[in-house]
Amino acid sequence: MEMLTRRGFVKGAGLGLLGCTVARQRAFASPWGRPVGLQLYSVRAQLAKDYAGTLKQVGAIGYREVEAAGFYGHTPAQVKQAMADAQLKCVGGHYSYKDLAPNVDKIIAYHQELGCHYVICSFPSFRDVARVQGLSFAQQVRAFTVDDLRWTMEQLNKFGEKTKAAGLQLGYHNHTMEFAPQHGVVPFDAMIAAADPKLVTFELDCGWVKVGGGSAVDYLKRYPTRITLLHIKDFKPTDRPADVTNPPPPAELGRGTENYAPIFAAAKAANIKHYFVEQEGFDIPPMEALRIDYEYVNALKA
Repeated sequence: MEMLTRRGFVKGAGLGLLGCTVARQRAFASPWGRPVGLQLYSVRAQLAKDYAGTLKQVGAIGYREVEAAGFYGHTPAQVKQAMADAQLKCVGGHYSYKDLAPNVDKIIAYHQELGCHYVICSFPSFRDVARVQGLSFAQQVRAFTVDDLRWTMEQLNKFGEKTKAAGLQLGYHNHTMEFAPQHGVVPFDAMIAAADPKLVTFELDCGWVKVGGGSAVDYLKRYPTRITLLHIKDFKPTDRPADVTNPPPPAELGRGTENYAPIFAAAKAANIKHYFVEQEGFDIPPMEALRIDYEYVNALKA
């Protein structure tokens, strides 16, 4: 074995430090200097079986920020420890309007203790829920009117006063039905107009925008200060026309139909604070797919 001289040790140590620095930079060298985030709905099945272990696998890929879609019965202290052990930061949490409305005070208290800044309404509600009683989920999605979605924003404005007072930020995450014009009005535009910009921000799900018939680039350019969060997802090519209730199958980023380079360029010029990869289904092992997603995003230049 070759003797390790002091010079050799210093050189080797320097290379080791350089390697650590490069690895750390890789983890944060995503487009326009934002860490690559993951919406944890992507690994919902795994989290339900092994919460802390799944988070560690996510962190090992290189993700540094996450957005929750449930905390699986864990206390804020338990979540905070699991995130720290995985080198992750939870910056937001998703709640449907149905779950948010009766529990907003509890959710605010939970987020404050956890140190999780964003409270996101992930699905809207109806002004008159009796109108859709007995309808299937797909039928309800098609039943949303511009009035329902405006009403949802009016309620979120009220919740936004509470989150702001607590030092948190309320937001709204779109799906597909917000982009189908109704009597010449695009519901998503009506929602942005109805939302108080001091109280409610928007999380643009780029994949759902496309399936719904809109353009993420267009919205980022039209509302550069109103949209501060992004969801990044992709879909497989299909001959079937886009449908708000039957989207194409999920795909790994870079293997589907969406080109995120122009979207990220528009996002860089806008006011995006965080963005999250989300893949809702898999044909290959989930962590393998999420690594492909991470590497695609990390390699993009904006």
